[in-house]
Amino acid sequence: MSLMALREQLNMLLNSMYIEGLLDQQFQQLQMLQDASSPGFVAEVITLFCEDAERILTELTKLVDQAVVDFQKVDAYVHQLKGSSSSVGAQNVKLACIQFRQFCEENNKVGCLNALNVVKHHYYLLRNKFDTMLQLEQRIQAYDSKQQN
Repeated sequence: MSLMALREQLNMLLNSMYIEGLLDQQFQQLQMLQDASSPGFVAEVITLFCEDAERILTELTKLVDQAVVDFQKVDAYVHQLKGSSSSVGAQNVKLACIQFRQFCEENNKVGCLNALNVVKHHYYLLRNKFDTMLQLEQRIQAYDSKQQN
């Protein structure tokens, strides 16, 4: 596949992520921080976000599955996930976290279980697209390196 085709594929993927509401303008701000001196900046931030989100989702699953739910602790984790989602521009995850927090405030276990499933759905959808995006970026960087040598 040519370099131009790879770049076009990456642009189409990113456009679809914006259209689907997976990303918002904060992700564009993140991309603008990447330059020649830090070519892997966005990939590093995405990787850290995904690692953190996986850890939080594991903890949330354990907490919400308890017979007696500590809603304050659940809310603290959801708040943390909402913040990191917001900072990378993960719009649907952030919005799902806002709804989740409402159920925490109401001490609504069933609502929290349902909200957790919604958050997981949006997160895994986003993570899969991020994985594809990072693979395309790696292929583009490899192509660029080959052409420079």
